[in-house]
Amino acid sequence: MKQTVMRMLLHFFSVLFAVLTILVLIQAQDQSGFISLDCGLPKDVNYSSLETGINYISEAKFIDSGVSKRIPPTEIIVKQQLEHVRSFPNGVRNCYRINVTSDTKYLIRATFYYGNYDDLNDPPEFDLHFGPNVWDTVNFPNASLVTFMEIIYTPSLDYIQPCLVNTGKGTPFISVIELRTLNNKAYVTYSSKSIVLSLFRRFNLGSISDKSYRYKDDVYDRIWNPFKSGFKLLNSSNNDLLLQNNYALPAIVMSTAVTSLNPSAPLNFSWTANNVNDQYYLYMHFNEVEELAANETREFNITVNDRFWYGPVTSYITIFSREPFPRAKTYEISLFKTDNSTLPPIANAIEVYKVKDFSQSETHQDDVDTIMNIKNTYGVSRNWQGDPCVPVNYMWEGVNCTIDANSIPRITSLNLSSSGLTGEISSSILKFTILQYLDLSNNSLNGPLPDFLTQLRSLKVLNVGKNKLVGLVPSELLDRYKSGSLSLSVDDNPDLCKTESCKKKNIVVPLVASFSALAVILLISLGIWLFRRQTDEVTSPNSERGSMKSKHQKFTYTEILNITDNFQTIIGEGGFGTVYFGILQDQTQVAVKMLSPSSMQGYKEFQSEAQLLTIVHHRNLVPLLGYCDEGQIKALIYEYMTNGNLQHLLVENSNTLSWNQRLNIAVDTAHGLDYLHNGCKPPIMHRDLKPSNILLDKNFHAKIADFGLSRAFINDNDSHISTRPAGTFGHVDPEYQRTGNTNKKNDIYSFGIILFELITGQKALAQRASGEKIHILQWAIPIIESGNIQNIVDMRLQGEFSIDSAWKVVEIAMSCICQTETERPDISQILAELKICLSLDMVQCGSTRSRDELVSLAIESETAILAR
Repeated sequence: MKQTVMRMLLHFFSVLFAVLTILVLIQAQDQSGFISLDCGLPKDVNYSSLETGINYISEAKFIDSGVSKRIPPTEIIVKQQLEHVRSFPNGVRNCYRINVTSDTKYLIRATFYYGNYDDLNDPPEFDLHFGPNVWDTVNFPNASLVTFMEIIYTPSLDYIQPCLVNTGKGTPFISVIELRTLNNKAYVTYSSKSIVLSLFRRFNLGSISDKSYRYKDDVYDRIWNPFKSGFKLLNSSNNDLLLQNNYALPAIVMSTAVTSLNPSAPLNFSWTANNVNDQYYLYMHFNEVEELAANETREFNITVNDRFWYGPVTSYITIFSREPFPRAKTYEISLFKTDNSTLPPIANAIEVYKVKDFSQSETHQDDVDTIMNIKNTYGVSRNWQGDPCVPVNYMWEGVNCTIDANSIPRITSLNLSSSGLTGEISSSILKFTILQYLDLSNNSLNGPLPDFLTQLRSLKVLNVGKNKLVGLVPSELLDRYKSGSLSLSVDDNPDLCKTESCKKKNIVVPLVASFSALAVILLISLGIWLFRRQTDEVTSPNSERGSMKSKHQKFTYTEILNITDNFQTIIGEGGFGTVYFGILQDQTQVAVKMLSPSSMQGYKEFQSEAQLLTIVHHRNLVPLLGYCDEGQIKALIYEYMTNGNLQHLLVENSNTLSWNQRLNIAVDTAHGLDYLHNGCKPPIMHRDLKPSNILLDKNFHAKIADFGLSRAFINDNDSHISTRPAGTFGHVDPEYQRTGNTNKKNDIYSFGIILFELITGQKALAQRASGEKIHILQWAIPIIESGNIQNIVDMRLQGEFSIDSAWKVVEIAMSCICQTETERPDISQILAELKICLSLDMVQCGSTRSRDELVSLAIESETAILAR
C-alpha cells in the first residue's frame, strides 16, 4: 500500500515538474527576453530569420555613429543577419547604448563577419569593450569565417554599452548584437562580483551530425557545436528520460552522450589555454540516455588535472566549478567509474568559460545622467559615447574625473568652451555635486548667471566669459572670488554686471558712446605699456644687434682665444654656432658658445639665452659665467659640465646609468623646470627640453641648458601662438605641432618623453632595420598596458631596480603625455611624485645621495625663487 502511494506521489510530482518545465519553455519560445540587432540594416527595417525564426531589427537607433555597409555577393551563402555590417571609420571609440532590465542575467553575443565588405581584402584587428571594461580583441585568422564573442552578464544598470575601439590596425565593424535573458539561478559564480563568464568552448558531445543547434532547439539561443572525437556515441529516442533544471538544456543535445570505447577506461576531455594567465570555469551537463536494467548502475567521479573535483555523479545533473580552476597551460578532465558502478561514465554536453574581470566601475549614475542631459539640451556635437570617465584613455573630450580603484569615478571638470551652446545655463549642472572646474566660455549663452551655481560647493574655477549673459553676478560667487576660494571669469558679457550700480548704465549710454573710441585707444595704449614694462622685468632686449649688457664678467675676443687655446677643442654644435672647451686663468673649466656671424636665427636664440641667463639662477640650470660682445663677435661662457649631456650618457656611453642615478637626474631636471615654471615671475617656458640639453657635472647632478628658444609669459595661464616652430621632433608636444599654441604644458610633454628615455634607455626616435623611424611611445605603451614592467625598463640594468619605483615613474611619464593639455600635471606635482619614487628606491636599494641632501632638495622645491 505504502509503495503504491509513493509511486502515485512520484508520478504526480513528475507530471507537475513536466508541466512547469513546459510552461517555462513556452514562455521562452516567444522571444520575450530576446534583443536581436542586425548591425548595418537600414533604419526601421526588420525581418524574421528563415533559419531560426528569430526576429531581427536594425540597430540604428542604438548608436549615433558609424556607416552601414553591405557584404558583396559571393559564392558563399551568407546568413541573412550577416549580410550587413556597421563600420566605424571615424572616432577611436564608438559605443552602442542598449536598454536592458537591471539585475537580470543575460547571454550577450557580438558577431563579426568581414566578408571583404570594404573591398580591401584585409581584415582588421580591434578591441571590444563593455562599458568601462575590456571584453576582448577581435581578429580574423580566416577572413571567410564568422567570429563571435559571448559573455554571461548581469547588468547593475538599466542599459549596457558595447564599444568598438580602433587600435590602429584597421577599421572596426560589427555584424550582429544579440541579448538573451537567462535564469538568474544558472551560471552562478561564487567568487568576486566583478567576474564575468566569457565563452571559450560549448560542445554537444554526443552529436551525430555536423550541425550546430541554437534557437528554437535551445530556448536561450545558446549555440551548441558538434564535438568530434573517437568516443562511443549513445543516444535515446525516449524523451521521457530527459529531466530539466535551471539551465533548460535542449532535448536534442541531452538525448545523446559519449562514453569511452573501453568500458573500464576513463572518459577524458582536455583544452589548452590561449594564455597561461587565463582562468576558467567548467560546466558539465549529464543525463542518462539508456534505460538501465535493475542490476545496472552508472556512477563516476571527476578529476581536473589529477585532482578530485566532484563525485560521485549518479543522475541527471549539471556540475560546475564554484571558483575558477588554478591556472595551468593544459586542463585535463577525467571521468572515472566508481567501484560500485557497472557502467562506464557518460557526458552529454560541456561548456568552458574564460574569466573576464569587469572590476572597473561605471561613472556615478547621477553624473552620467547629468552629462547626457547636457548633451541633449545643448546638442553637443562631440563624440561623447560610452562611459564619460573610464577607461581613462577614452575619457570624454572636455571632461575630467576622479579615478580611484576603490571608488566610483566622478566628474570633477567640465569644459564646454567654444561648443556653440545657446539658451540659458541649465540647472542640471547642479547635479554635478563635486564639480571643481566649469568652463562655459566663448558660447552664446543668454539669460542670467544663475544663483544655483553657488550651491556647487566644490567649485574652484568658473569661466562664463564671452557669452550674452545679463543681470547681476550672484553676490555669493563674488564673495568667494574675493576670498580667493573661486577663480571667476565673467568678462565679455556686455550686459552682465558685478555691481548694482552698473545696471544704471543705460541712462548714460549717449555719453559713454561719445567717449568710447577714446577709451578703447587709451586702454590699448595702457595695456601695451604695462606689457612692455612687465616683460622688461625678465628680459632687457635691445634693438641693436651689437649691444648685450650683463652684470657677468665681460671677456675680450683675445681672451676668448686664450681661454679656448685658439678654439682647439670642439665639444658641441648648435643652430647658433659652435661650442668650445676652455680654461679660465683660475683653472676653471668652461664651455664657450660662439655665435656664427652668418646665423640670423642663431642670433635671436643666442640673444634670448644671454638675456635670460643673466637674471635666472638655480642649482639645476647651467650657470652663465661671462660673455664677449665685440661687434660681430658674440660669445657666452658657461660652467663646463664634466659628464656631458644625458643623451650621450644614456644611449651612447658604455657605462650604464644606474636606476638611482636616473631617478636623481629626473628629480634634478624637475627642480630646474619647477624653478622656470613656478619660481620665476613671470614664468618661463624652455620649449626645447631633450636629453642633449640636460648636462651633468662631475657628481652627476643634472642641469638644464640651451635656453635659446625659451620664452617668458605674462602669467601662469598665458599662452602664445607661435609662427616659428620650437622644439625637437620626438620631444615636441603634438598639440603644439597641431595648433601652434605654446604654454607650460608643452614642456611637461617633453619632460614625459625624457622620463620614458630614462626608463627604457632608448632614444625618443629609433630607426628600425627597414629604415623606418618609430617613436618611443609606439612600442612602449603597448608593453606598459600588458603589465610587464620588466620588458619596459632598460635591460642593461639587469633587473637592479625597485619595481614599485619603476611603476610609479611609468605612471608619472604617462600622465605627462596626456593628449589633453589640461590633464597634464604641473611640474611641482611631478617633482613631488618623483621624490616618492626616489624614496621607494632608497628603501629597497639605498641611494648614492644622502637622506639629508634629499630633504634639502625637498625644501628647495617648496621655496618660490623669483628671477633676479
